[in-house]
Amino acid sequence: MENKSEERLPRFTDDPSFRLMLTLVAIVQALAVIIGFLANMWLGFALLLLFIVTIFLLRKVGQDIFSNINQYIINLSYRIKRGEQEALIKMPIGIILLNPEDEVEWINPYMLAQFNQEEDILGRNLSEVDEELSEKLLNDEEEDSFTIRWNDNIYQVYRQEDIHAIYMLDVTQYAQIEEKYEESRPVLGYLFLDNYDELTQGLDDRSVSNFDNLMATYLSNWCKQHNIFYKRISDDRYFLLMDRSELERLEAERFSVIDGIRERTSKRNLPLTISIGLSYGETSFDKLSEVAQNNLDLALGRGGDQAIVRPFDGDPRYYGGKTNPMEKRTRVRSRMISQALGDLIRQSETVFVMGHKHPDFDALGSSLGIRRIAQMNRKECWVVVDPDDLATDVRKLMNEVEKDNQLSRYIITPQAAKEMVTENSLVVLVDHHKPSMSIAPELLQKTKKSVIIDHHRRGEEFPENPMLVYIEPYASSTAELVTEMFEYVSDEGDPIIKIEATALLGGIVVDTNNFSLRTGSRTFNAASYLQSVGADSTMIQKLLKEEPEVYLQRSHLISTMEFVRRGLAIASGENDRIYSPVVTAQTADTMLSLSGVEAAFVLTRRDENTVGISARSLGNVNVQFIMEKMGGGGHLSNAATQIKEQTVEEVKEELVRILQEELDE
Repeated sequence: MENKSEERLPRFTDDPSFRLMLTLVAIVQALAVIIGFLANMWLGFALLLLFIVTIFLLRKVGQDIFSNINQYIINLSYRIKRGEQEALIKMPIGIILLNPEDEVEWINPYMLAQFNQEEDILGRNLSEVDEELSEKLLNDEEEDSFTIRWNDNIYQVYRQEDIHAIYMLDVTQYAQIEEKYEESRPVLGYLFLDNYDELTQGLDDRSVSNFDNLMATYLSNWCKQHNIFYKRISDDRYFLLMDRSELERLEAERFSVIDGIRERTSKRNLPLTISIGLSYGETSFDKLSEVAQNNLDLALGRGGDQAIVRPFDGDPRYYGGKTNPMEKRTRVRSRMISQALGDLIRQSETVFVMGHKHPDFDALGSSLGIRRIAQMNRKECWVVVDPDDLATDVRKLMNEVEKDNQLSRYIITPQAAKEMVTENSLVVLVDHHKPSMSIAPELLQKTKKSVIIDHHRRGEEFPENPMLVYIEPYASSTAELVTEMFEYVSDEGDPIIKIEATALLGGIVVDTNNFSLRTGSRTFNAASYLQSVGADSTMIQKLLKEEPEVYLQRSHLISTMEFVRRGLAIASGENDRIYSPVVTAQTADTMLSLSGVEAAFVLTRRDENTVGISARSLGNVNVQFIMEKMGGGGHLSNAATQIKEQTVEEVKEELVRILQEELDE
């Protein structure tokens, strides 16, 4: 046994260096013995005896050392092997060994206990033992490590493909800690009473106090039910603080507080709407506060009556927005915007104004109106128009504009604008606010000065640091907003001319569908002013006359109409046929006039790579939210989107799916 153990242990005496050292020692001792014999015989015998005894003792001690070391190694090896066996059997990690056919070849006792089965598992296919576990473990994921939930526990799974081994570590406790940590993370936000000033303006002090008490009671109860800390920081503004779990609860309720406050105050003939902006994420409180404020600004820019939730580094989620926005535009604000725009124009080297791609009457008319305002402020302004991207009616309008030599010389192409723009140029976006929709978005990159005048609800995409923003979702059109500015422009320059007034009036007529949609008293006032300065309504009717082919195309699209659910109608064109955006929009308007149609969606191919959707509703269905989910935007009752690299059928399937989800929610 001892010899076997010695064979297992490499002897260090076999080392050449060690042998050389022993040899040198032996030679030295032999020389000492010889010298001793030469000096004195008895001394020689004594040294020889000492040499023999030393060798004997060294051999004896060496054997004892080797024996002890070998015994220690044997014991250590046994303990290691036993520890490995005990670990495989008792450690709280599941181990499954499979063969190439996914049959269980071996399983450790810990994993076996998780199945709670009396039948023998060995030799059976894993899918027969537990189908759910088999689907999760034998998935097609390339990762060798992933997390699964099974038997009310959470496991970290490691796969070793070369030996078909699967290791499962129970991380339920750590996952619960992480989940609890995520649920308790802070959420900051602001709650704003949209039309508080307008509602309380005509009330006496006692009525205002009663109204404040009503709001304080309702908000206090709501915050108490949802464990929200709130603090009133001004008459119409509250600070909110909660954790993620309560935010998830609010989102599950789809922020019913918005509808609750509106309904309760409407019963008192004081219809109040609120807007909420919330933010959370891994960042500092000042950053969260900034994002929450931006979310609130976005909600107000979209017309209010809604909540927007956005993580610090994520995309926003929208709730509410079921009603048309309350009018907050006043003559005072129009005057302030007009004066601020005039100051910016005078301080700029050059001025450029442009509408959106595929411009309509509103975009072109507003552009011409801004150009005239710039001229009245003694500045030249260039209108950017792409002549290859004009619908039939807009092309007719451009033909009338080109008849005026003084006006037509200020119409330039996007290429010319890129060469002319400088850092000190002012770029005005009209009838849109998304840079990606601009005729020449490159202009915004070459200058730091931009102005936005729009009547669409604000979307997430927005120019960086615009100098002036005038977004009024309540207005019928951008042309209406621009028209109101003329009242406050100095009379130093030439006044508005007939074709400019006609283009502005045409924008109002088109966007209101002949004054039948989104029309208020301010709309008629603007139209009256334009008529007084020479707008030709007869010319507008001639410009808007459609060709027989357009009428037939619209009729053909309407013939494809089908109902997804009651009140929701979809019409679609052929995938190999291109329709103009005007035909698509007119078809949606016509469908909306039919009995039983609450919302209309028309899908057509715009070009070889783009499918467009025009969406209209009577107000009960928020088509803006639906179009935003498909990458577009617009108003509650008027929205659109464009989708690249898909067929009409694919876009239709996606639209139907989103409509089903919205209706289910």
